[in-house]
Amino acid sequence: MSVFKVRQGDGPVILAYPHSGTLVPDEIAARFNAQGHLLRDTDWHLPTLYHGLLAGATHVEATFHRYVIDANRDPSGASLYPGQNTTGLIPLTDFDNQPIWKPGEEPTEDDRAMRLEQFHAPYHAALRAEIERVRRRHGVAILYDCHSIRSVIPHLFEGRLPDLNIGTDNGKTAVPSIQQAAADVAAAAAPTFTHVVNGRFRGGWTTRHYGQPQTGVHAIQMELAQATHLAAESPPFAYDDARAAPLRDTLSALLNRIDALAAELKGDA
Repeated sequence: MSVFKVRQGDGPVILAYPHSGTLVPDEIAARFNAQGHLLRDTDWHLPTLYHGLLAGATHVEATFHRYVIDANRDPSGASLYPGQNTTGLIPLTDFDNQPIWKPGEEPTEDDRAMRLEQFHAPYHAALRAEIERVRRRHGVAILYDCHSIRSVIPHLFEGRLPDLNIGTDNGKTAVPSIQQAAADVAAAAAPTFTHVVNGRFRGGWTTRHYGQPQTGVHAIQMELAQATHLAAESPPFAYDDARAAPLRDTLSALLNRIDALAAELKGDA
């Protein structure tokens, strides 16, 4: 059982997918209740959405589901957004605050230790190895963390989420030119798509952990509203090619703008 997939490219950009996996080992799935089995909070079809958008990009994908253990959470269990509703390292509820485990089958501390070792750590070892490989090759590495979420989730945020949510932890995880390039492309896509920079989702643990511009590693998160590329934000969460087409155009432009910045960033490193 492989808990991650890697497709190496020869360019400076790495696309990471911590939440697109749907693998749940049988012994864990047996402990889910009906709500848990829906896997509702998957970042559905992101590898398909991003396929072929940037020549030379490296892709690192977690195959396991975030309900097994969340690859975009601090392994210590520290909250990403203190004081705000969110889910933890091993979620007990879904994004609607509905329990996902059968009574008495909730994960234990032993489960946490095992899943950190067997799922979380191997994925991040693979991601870290690719970051180092790319940085050695180019002098810099740009990590683009791929995410999506339902556009309306009252438990997590008010109203409808913007279509494109760019996160750099308030400018800490990448140089200003990367954030600005992403924001410029997103703004040019209006009125088809709305966007925000460092709004409700300003970058998860992956972005904050690896994004260290002073070392030549820059990180940016993109959280997409799923209404931009799914037929419906409900089961079976089918991918919609026609709906996704304009989004793919925008994302391609954004990724290529970021990719083009690597040469000047190398000169500054």
